[in-house]
Amino acid sequence: MDNVPDQILATDEAGELTIEAADGDESKTKRFKMLAYSGGILQLRGWQLPVVVDLEGLEIPKQSRPILRDHDQGKIVGHSDSIKIENQKLKVEGVISAANEHASEILGSSENGFPWQASIGAKAKRVEYVREDKTVMVNGRSFKGPLYVARKSVLGEVSFVAIGADDSTSAKIAAIQTVEVKKMDEKFVSWLEAKGIDSAEKSEEDLKSLRAIYDDVEKIKSSDSPGESSAKGDFSADLIPEMRAQAAAEVARIAAIRRLCESVPEIQAKAISEGWDETKAELEVLRASRASGPAIHDHTGDEINAQAIEVSLCRSAGIRKKIIESDYDEKVLDAADTREYRNASLQSLFCDVIRAAGGHVPRGRFGNDDIRSAFQAERQIQAAGGFSTISLTGTLSNVANKALLDSFLAVESVAAKFCAETDHVDFKQASKYRITGKGIFLQIGPDGEIKHTELTEESYTNQIDTYGRMIALTRQTIINDDLGVFLQIPKVLGRQAALSRELAVFELLLSNPGSFFSAGNSNYLTGATTFLQLSSLTSAEQLFLDQTDSDGQPILVSPTILLVPSTLKVTAQQLMTETRVNERAIEDTATAAPWPSSNPHVGKWEPVASPFLNAQGLAGQSSLAWYLFANPADVAAIEIAYLRGNRTPTIESGETDFNTLGMQWRGYWDFGVAMQDHRGAVKVKGAA
Repeated sequence: MDNVPDQILATDEAGELTIEAADGDESKTKRFKMLAYSGGILQLRGWQLPVVVDLEGLEIPKQSRPILRDHDQGKIVGHSDSIKIENQKLKVEGVISAANEHASEILGSSENGFPWQASIGAKAKRVEYVREDKTVMVNGRSFKGPLYVARKSVLGEVSFVAIGADDSTSAKIAAIQTVEVKKMDEKFVSWLEAKGIDSAEKSEEDLKSLRAIYDDVEKIKSSDSPGESSAKGDFSADLIPEMRAQAAAEVARIAAIRRLCESVPEIQAKAISEGWDETKAELEVLRASRASGPAIHDHTGDEINAQAIEVSLCRSAGIRKKIIESDYDEKVLDAADTREYRNASLQSLFCDVIRAAGGHVPRGRFGNDDIRSAFQAERQIQAAGGFSTISLTGTLSNVANKALLDSFLAVESVAAKFCAETDHVDFKQASKYRITGKGIFLQIGPDGEIKHTELTEESYTNQIDTYGRMIALTRQTIINDDLGVFLQIPKVLGRQAALSRELAVFELLLSNPGSFFSAGNSNYLTGATTFLQLSSLTSAEQLFLDQTDSDGQPILVSPTILLVPSTLKVTAQQLMTETRVNERAIEDTATAAPWPSSNPHVGKWEPVASPFLNAQGLAGQSSLAWYLFANPADVAAIEIAYLRGNRTPTIESGETDFNTLGMQWRGYWDFGVAMQDHRGAVKVKGAA
């Protein structure tokens, strides 16, 4: 899994947000209700793939959480008093309790119909990568990769955020939002209908303009005498062209302001509600951009630049091309080839982070002060909500993760070929059940009655454990600008992770728990003639094919894997590929006839060799014993269980101890192995 930024600032476009007066009295503190997250896919800035937040793993520290504006801690709006996860959705209620301009502006613009959205602010503690060819169940729904799943996260706050220009993606808001049509009196409605205007099709801004025209008409009528009114005719008819022109101008004004203020939503809301023209709105946007100074922003170009740095670092580290190109598009890969990003290093990354936070990187030797400046810049970026896509921990974690994955995939797994793989939701011991039926189809008699069959249940257990190690990036490595030294560690961890799974499987296999391979289970052969040869292959296959169910009926399962120790690898390959095998003649004591040299088993099974079977340090090892295994998708003799579909190791970033100037990462993997169905394998001792 790629390590990714840990900031989740997510606006769920399917959400709802309602503001209402307490107890019907608008003078009192107003409450709000939010559908903060509906459990679906989120598109987050700074994340390379879509994200789904697992609500089962969302930690809610307490019911009272700050309610902010635009995830800015300096813009407090109120607080929550109820946070619930219901029907796989995150629902938040609370009070707009702040006495400041931000709360007032949100209330005022909501009353005018501005469609605010709810956005959660959380910190991801553990993220799972789902490959393109996989699907995963989260929040009661199925999602297809590639994507990230935030399995563990902590809710920090919830924010009011402005919508973009696309109304079709906005959440509906009811902020004391009885539409103007509902406030209209019957005369106004009748006046609109008489002019051929459908009030239901008009926006709230249009209705306000129409109501103003209507009020002007009524004032004129009330000030004239009956005779004058009759002489002048219908004043409202004369005003229809003007009314339509004003409505069209208002729609055009709002559209222009949305276009000009797209990147500054707070100005957009104020401009629409206060009736600014285009000139004033554009001026305010220019002033805001000049006042922002060296603040941290997130634009598409910045994201591409940050990803280009990652690609360049991966290339400098010698990570294989297919690992790099699987996560980045062509535009990013091309940017990484330019002079600006080519040959990136640890020190260049530190300097980029300092610049992203508005800092200055002096020319000259890179030292402790520069490292401290980079760490300070990283904290500044995180305090700003992680809006910059350039991050020390994020970028180095991504590169370290790819180095780990590259090394992990380079280890050819033997265990995966003959073991079934499954997923568990937690670390508790899990039981798996297999339903089988006794007997076979019976002939139906003249009465047409179909007999019932008897179902039997077989159960197996497995339990997951956690395996892991730590990575540290010290100040010496940073000052030496030694990316290779840093990435040697995740490469080692990648190999260690792959080998830990192999070791766990073969330790279990060699220990033969519960006499799994035994004469009583009809899956164990011994004897002087059981060494790997044509005759012993025939005997082992016969034993395998003769396996029966609890009713004594054949189960018709065939072997597909021939597993041997490394000492028998060449022999196994010859027996599976050569049509004629020149074995030493072994005479049958009864007939004194030699065994034929033609090979009846050629191509039957896939020969697989593992040095773990004959490793001197493992109990039960043997250089002579060999095995036949069924296809694990049919009948599995051994099962490997993973935690919630995470089939590869994980890397997470963290701070070092106070007395250490550096960074650290931890790599870990959750899995467990267990024996399953004894009818899925046969062991041959290869000796008496």
